[in-house]
Amino acid sequence: MAALTRFARRWRTAAIGLLLPVGFLVAVEIAVRAGLIEARFLPAPSELLQTLAELAGGGELARHIGASVVRVLAGFAIGSALALALGALVGLNRRAEALLDPTLQGLRAIPSLAWVPLLLLWLGIDELPKITLIAIGAFFPVYLGVTSGIRDVDRKLVEVGAMAGLGRLAQVRRIFLPASLPAVMTGLRGGLGLAWMFLVAAELIASTRGLGYLLSDGRETSRVDVVLAAIVLLALLGKLGDSVLQAIEHRALAWRDTHDRRAD
Repeated sequence: MAALTRFARRWRTAAIGLLLPVGFLVAVEIAVRAGLIEARFLPAPSELLQTLAELAGGGELARHIGASVVRVLAGFAIGSALALALGALVGLNRRAEALLDPTLQGLRAIPSLAWVPLLLLWLGIDELPKITLIAIGAFFPVYLGVTSGIRDVDRKLVEVGAMAGLGRLAQVRRIFLPASLPAVMTGLRGGLGLAWMFLVAAELIASTRGLGYLLSDGRETSRVDVVLAAIVLLALLGKLGDSVLQAIEHRALAWRDTHDRRAD
């Protein structure tokens, strides 16, 4: 019975979340068909569906989506792995923090497009510069999540662990890791979101496939429907990835005794 109640609650939450986008799409469809909005500026959602069907029919859409997903996953994996390692080092070691953190914070302020010419000069025009740029985008939110999570661990917990005779590695495993995990998961979700944002800049680097290329191609051919279709797909894929990480977060942090808004 409890499982059924949780299932019904999740479906109700999902349905509420769909109200705004579905209502917006219906309003746009009505406005375009009534002539209140020119279709050349904002096509009707039904036209976008037709465009997606045309792209999917020849397999072109699957190739674009596949290329983008592979790049995002590869860049996110590399960037988040480096961020977890460096974030833990900086968070646990004051000397490492003094040495590395100022430089990393300076690099964090560099806009994504500023990396493009440098990566082209260094790495050429193949897949490596694209994945590297996405990894850069994913790195910093994860790094900030790890360092802030470790720094915010309650000092009393560390003192209790020391009094109990826990060594440094045991403290990391039994105190720092569980206590910082909420911030780390938030950082991972932010990193994945930024990876999708950096994807568009990455696919401007001499790409012939990907949703970023589809955006650029739609702009050059003055096809607003193609541009909007690519934007919608980016939003859907980004939301799908975030939902997967959110589900992992809920499972990994099920031990927390926190207020659950879904129970209101």
